[in-house]
Amino acid sequence: MDFKIFTRILPIVVPFIFFTCKTAKKEDTAGQPDINDTVYTVLYNGKNMDNWNIICRKEGRELPERVFTAGDKGEMHVFKDFKDGYGSVTNKNETHCMFFTKEKYSKFSFKFEYKWGTKKFNNFDQFQYDAGLYFHVYDVKIWPKGIEYQVRYNHLENRNHTGDIWNSGASFDWVADNSITDPKLRTYLPKVEGGQQQERRPNEHRAYKNAIYNGLNGKWNQCEVIVMGDKYAVFKLNGKVVNVLTNLSHKEGYIGLQAETAEIFYRDIKIKRIDEELPINTFLNQR
Repeated sequence: MDFKIFTRILPIVVPFIFFTCKTAKKEDTAGQPDINDTVYTVLYNGKNMDNWNIICRKEGRELPERVFTAGDKGEMHVFKDFKDGYGSVTNKNETHCMFFTKEKYSKFSFKFEYKWGTKKFNNFDQFQYDAGLYFHVYDVKIWPKGIEYQVRYNHLENRNHTGDIWNSGASFDWVADNSITDPKLRTYLPKVEGGQQQERRPNEHRAYKNAIYNGLNGKWNQCEVIVMGDKYAVFKLNGKVVNVLTNLSHKEGYIGLQAETAEIFYRDIKIKRIDEELPINTFLNQR
């Protein structure tokens, strides 16, 4: 082609190519729901617990105010003013506490971050570093009835339990790795990777075995629970799906976070209601 003719055509062709590529990219994502389009509501103000209802195993007004306090950088510092070992021998487990939302929620995305401190409390010898997030709570007490996104680290076995399900008075469907003989030790495995339907049961349902986590290295973990009423719940840890439950027995309830066996820091606690019912596959491509 003559160079002069080419240079005349080029300014017309290049914008056309750019435009068509950009349009194709937009069409590729059209119709795919994105829950990040709307803003989350921050639930912890970095100063006090005004947005929450707090209860502890030992009744009284002073104890909850001491258990949940503000940290130096606006995070929540749990057990900040308690001596290491408190509640292990005397005052046994009296600082088992939780803070609950003042409203019930059904369809939502709930996010928070946590990291462990160094102090140990209450029944640490039994459950090691242990806390958690409850949702669909229908009986508010210590401990509540509902479903828990477990926050836990077993330093004795160097094993992550964050993202485990703890079933306290609910029921749901769950698939797991049947190559593990003991049903109670089976870990979540999606059906596309060979996961098999399990019998409904209470208590622990372990998360995906290769989940990426931060134990006692002083780094923050990012957690998210996506709940669609009684249809499904997706547990994420550090951006990856680690557990899934479907066909839940309850469709709404309060949400609460625990203070249990060890010093813990929470931050960036926020929620977003979801108005439309999104298909579960929207969230299952991130593992």
